[in-house]
Amino acid sequence: MHKKFYISTAIAYTSGKPHIGNTYEIVLADAIARHKRLLGYDVYFQTGTDEHGIKIQEKAIEQGITPQQFVDDVSGEIKRIWDLMGTSYNKFVRTTDKVHEEKVQKIFKKLYDQGDIYKGKYEGWYCVPCESFFTESQLVDGKCPDCGREVKKESEECYFFKLSNYQDRLIEYINSHPDFIEPESRKNEMVKNFLEVGLQDLCVSRTSFDWGIPVTFDPEHVIYVWIDALSNYITFLGYDADGNHSEEFKKYWPADVHLIGKDILRFHTLYWPIMLMALGVEQPKKIFGHPWLLMGDGKMSKSKGNVMYADDLVELFGLDSIRYYLLHEMPFAQDGTLTYELLIERINSDLANILGNLVNRTISMVNKYFDGSVPNNNVKESIDDELINLALKTPNLVEEKMDGLKVAGAIDDIFELLRRCNKYIDETTPWALAKDETKKDRLGTVLYNLLESIRISAVLLSAFLPTTAQKIFEQLNTNETSYNSINNFDGMKKTTKVGNPEPLFVRINKDDKLKEIDEYFSKNK
Repeated sequence: MHKKFYISTAIAYTSGKPHIGNTYEIVLADAIARHKRLLGYDVYFQTGTDEHGIKIQEKAIEQGITPQQFVDDVSGEIKRIWDLMGTSYNKFVRTTDKVHEEKVQKIFKKLYDQGDIYKGKYEGWYCVPCESFFTESQLVDGKCPDCGREVKKESEECYFFKLSNYQDRLIEYINSHPDFIEPESRKNEMVKNFLEVGLQDLCVSRTSFDWGIPVTFDPEHVIYVWIDALSNYITFLGYDADGNHSEEFKKYWPADVHLIGKDILRFHTLYWPIMLMALGVEQPKKIFGHPWLLMGDGKMSKSKGNVMYADDLVELFGLDSIRYYLLHEMPFAQDGTLTYELLIERINSDLANILGNLVNRTISMVNKYFDGSVPNNNVKESIDDELINLALKTPNLVEEKMDGLKVAGAIDDIFELLRRCNKYIDETTPWALAKDETKKDRLGTVLYNLLESIRISAVLLSAFLPTTAQKIFEQLNTNETSYNSINNFDGMKKTTKVGNPEPLFVRINKDDKLKEIDEYFSKNK
């Protein structure tokens, strides 16, 4: 039986088209999911859209359409972009799904019946974009502590969730499960800023708008965002508040990783674990708050006019170039930066030079010197050992990094092998060996070692750059693409002839490209 692995992204809020910073999360989750599948795991990968709330109701009114029409359009656009990025999710969920709505109503009623939810009156400061309430002391310079925007005074009857009942249990859980919240800095922030200060009870219903899931026993109230949105991780798997859970829920829960942006950490590390405690459901194994992707001039925002969208970037640079940049340039715990200049530099140095040039040169030499036939590797020299040992060691290095969600580090390990191949070409000088008929067998061994190292690299790259890996397999003309096939250095022996070399990535002239980008946006405004 395969080991299971459940990974989720946060569900994207359907207030508008997601920018490249939002898109980073789905690509990151996809790389982790693909790598686990490569290793033979039974992976369940869930993503989707969060579709209720006052912000959506207001935007729909502005456009003269119903909130349902509005979220149908935006959810469709989000799904289109997730698909464009080549993401291999198993389920794309929507919180307007009727089954989800019914399950949320049952969760709310269960929490109310057991005394975890009570009716009261809310008076405080509300931030519409963040859909969050704050006390006076939580505001920063009189503004929202999360996004810095204006807040407004609100007062309305609502239901509250008694977070305070579970505070000590949550502190104890976090302390006894050191890997529960990562990176470490995020965990410390939550404990210091919220748990040590003391949790306020959470407003979980509203009466000032109606675009939400009605409370069954008090229909003037709609269930407020957190119980609705956060419970998606279990409702779509088949969790049932009465205990009649689906086989899928029993199989995949608890989630192995909730992958979320650091800006929604509070909801996932405080409210969600407490909800699960109140429901008597096991905690997810890990909540990982990934960093932000920043523009060269700071955080992306429409008001600054510095937003980049995934579909534009893919159109201008190609899918795997963008996937590579997102996955490689985002450190484990610090924010990453995206500019066109940095993107061009990375494509030229890593993708065109280290990877593309290596594959092209190697396959061209096999075609030129051996008429495309995969040569024998029977004339070994000690210089070969370093390359072969690194090729066989790299899968373990990559696995170790991926286990710690250090995706950029895993890609570095693969590129270390590719760099070593390029160095090996310089050391063995195949073009010089080709001039001496007596060195033909030695030349064959050198080229075999390169082909096999490239094949191993391509298998590992398939989690990160699936389209490029597929192109490499086609050029190598190999069917040996499984993870098991890279345990030994002999996969290319099963191929008789390589294919034709095709450039994987073309070097970009920076000035020409920047001009092309300007023209593209002036045409597509």
